[in-house]
Amino acid sequence: MPETALVWFRNDLRLDDNPAFSAAVSSGRPVVAVYCFDEESEGIRPFGGASCWWLHHSLAALGDALARNGVRLILARGRAGRVIPDIVRLAGAGDVFWNRRYDAAGITVDRALKTALETDGIRAKSFNGSLLVEPWEVTTKAGEPMKVFTPFWRAAQARGPVPSPLRALETVAAADGVPDGLRLEDLDLLPAAPDWAGGLRDMWTPGEAGAAARLDAFLDGGFAGYAEHRNRPDMPGTSGLSPHLRFGEISPRTIWHAAEHAVRSGRAKASDKDLEILRAELGWREFSYHLLFHNAELARRNFNARFDAFPWRSDPDGLAAWSRGRTGYPIVDAGMRQLWTAGWMHNRVRMIVGSFLVKHLLIDWREGEDWFWDTLVDADPASNAASWQWVAGSGADAAPYFRIFNPVLQGEKFDPNGDYVRRWVPELARLPAALIHKPWIASPERLASFGLRLGRDYPSPMVDHDAARRRALAAFQTLKASSDAEASE
Repeated sequence: MPETALVWFRNDLRLDDNPAFSAAVSSGRPVVAVYCFDEESEGIRPFGGASCWWLHHSLAALGDALARNGVRLILARGRAGRVIPDIVRLAGAGDVFWNRRYDAAGITVDRALKTALETDGIRAKSFNGSLLVEPWEVTTKAGEPMKVFTPFWRAAQARGPVPSPLRALETVAAADGVPDGLRLEDLDLLPAAPDWAGGLRDMWTPGEAGAAARLDAFLDGGFAGYAEHRNRPDMPGTSGLSPHLRFGEISPRTIWHAAEHAVRSGRAKASDKDLEILRAELGWREFSYHLLFHNAELARRNFNARFDAFPWRSDPDGLAAWSRGRTGYPIVDAGMRQLWTAGWMHNRVRMIVGSFLVKHLLIDWREGEDWFWDTLVDADPASNAASWQWVAGSGADAAPYFRIFNPVLQGEKFDPNGDYVRRWVPELARLPAALIHKPWIASPERLASFGLRLGRDYPSPMVDHDAARRRALAAFQTLKASSDAEASE
């Protein structure tokens, strides 16, 4: 039996522009495809509930796509360092291909596995299947990692044009006699009792085909005016591609070139500014991975060590109210309810709710990051952590801590007619735009005319904005004073 070429799928659940899959096919050897659900290797962070739901359906879609090429996707679970070598031996693989990971635990597993395979005479090769530039390719003039987005992105783009995406080869030699593997149901990824995924099913179509359809819809619709409309949660102005990127159902190179072609060909009515901003959003994803690669504990440790002394509050009741969208601030509650229902939240609203948690409630950003990790379908190990640290003020190129979003003004600016709030906080749906972001300014009689009583139908604000702002600034001043004292010693 001829040696086979094994491709190990991870966060790259697609066939198009997949360097590892293309290399396996191009080898001319019969192809074996494997996915190992590994939550056991040391340091590997288990998937959140929403991500597990997405992964189930993405693996089903990948399995179908491979089957159309005559290749069966072998499913396994356990420590990859043990599972993959076993499958390599059973499948008679002489070559193993995968696309790189950039988290510390994943890198450790991959390096050890590559060494073990090569010791056994198996060739192992990895590729960049996830990023426009590798995290180590962009440095300061002194050769250090970058800490500020704008020079990072300038340097990344200066490396030259983004390569065109690879196309999946049409002819694939499938291996015979491969191990059976597990059934998808054996991975136990779907919610059962209760089944809370109805909102996810209504909104999303996981898989490579779903990603392509989402990209096409965006280019034909929301791309025009993206530079302005992307900040409006009441409008379909975002791409919705983040979960597809997170699971590698589409590559950033594909998005980059498709968007450019749509503008240059006239397919989209988008402007050069729209294209520039979309690319910058991809750039922030690149920057997040740059930070993760160079800061292994990005999701657990403050990037700015000064924040290690910040006086966070323990407030389980406040965290619970925030988590379920019961803070009394409509734009915050709308975002948290959208997250709970759809497994996703508009990016502008993510900043608003994040700021509210860490600055209005003084709750540690890591508690918010944990909640997002469990409930987001796009819970990305780099972007989730980097974004929370940005909001908290503890991260690289972060928003200054004293920049405290006023949730009322944010709502009035970015949801001016209140349509976003009305969708996700239906108890406020009858309120006029002048009240919907601050219902407490109306008299009880006025609210009663709209069928609303604060404290019964919808909570009163759990904290006064002005008082919360003063408290947050005072907390920051203690941190600053502590740093100044240390510097003077």
